[in-house]
Amino acid sequence: MPVRVPGSVARVASVPRADDDPFVLHRRLLFTVAYEMLGSAADAEDVLQESWLRWSAVDRSEVHEPRAYLVRVVTRQALNHLRTLARRREDYVGEWLPEPLLTGPDVAADVELAESLSIAMLTVLETLGPAERAVFVLREVFDVPYGEIAEAVGKTPAAVRQIAHRAKEHVAERRPRVRVLRAEHERVVERLAAALNSGDVQGLLDVMAPDVVAVADGGGKVQGAARRPVTGAVRLVRYLVGGMAKVPGVVRAVVTQVNGHPGIRMELDGELVGVVSVTVVDGRVSRVYSVANPDKLRGFDAEARLSR
Repeated sequence: MPVRVPGSVARVASVPRADDDPFVLHRRLLFTVAYEMLGSAADAEDVLQESWLRWSAVDRSEVHEPRAYLVRVVTRQALNHLRTLARRREDYVGEWLPEPLLTGPDVAADVELAESLSIAMLTVLETLGPAERAVFVLREVFDVPYGEIAEAVGKTPAAVRQIAHRAKEHVAERRPRVRVLRAEHERVVERLAAALNSGDVQGLLDVMAPDVVAVADGGGKVQGAARRPVTGAVRLVRYLVGGMAKVPGVVRAVVTQVNGHPGIRMELDGELVGVVSVTVVDGRVSRVYSVANPDKLRGFDAEARLSR
């Protein structure tokens, strides 16, 4: 029987769950680090599983700073996964998007954490190499000292500083340049959901930026999911309305929280079939990220426990 990480959905009674165990105390942080590096909750859980096995074999008396030590262990395991995932994603059918997370008000309240967790930001992080991504996440999101990052990624502090500088510039060139107030983002998402539910073509056109870009991730498993980005409001609205009309059942868009931001849960006859995240510029939707791959939706109904 496999040993499960304390705090994961499936647990084994033989695994210690003492509340004062550093792994248990820092589990939310460790999961967040792994998820930010991998863009996948399932892979992040695997990383925590492997990290727990290593932690359970360590002489705790030799570990003077458990939090820093555990972050290093998780980072190393996530780097190993990143290299494997890079090869796997080369064979992925259609566009690849991060696995969406259902998040609570605590994540939304931490503006910087929510920004780093957004689907838009995680998509940008996919364009970094493994070491660059690890350095960027640890430095920019979790404010880990350069010396500790150097130990985690196996490089010198000077090299880490150079990598951090390059990664920060790379991300700055590609991330959304306009920060939108949460209230405005929520209003736009509510307008989008209302227009989808009513089939209001003009309402959809009004809420979309003329040059909107939509990316869909069906993983080759969802009929009708576009395998290439759809550009332009008219084309996108035509695609959305036409696709919904062909679905045999009742489709409903429900506003929810996706990776720290207002997003949409798409349901077919009450069952989850997609999660939509958007970026907003000047009161309109500028980019749409739609995840329909069922493998990435399995855990969405359970609120993710995140922290930094």
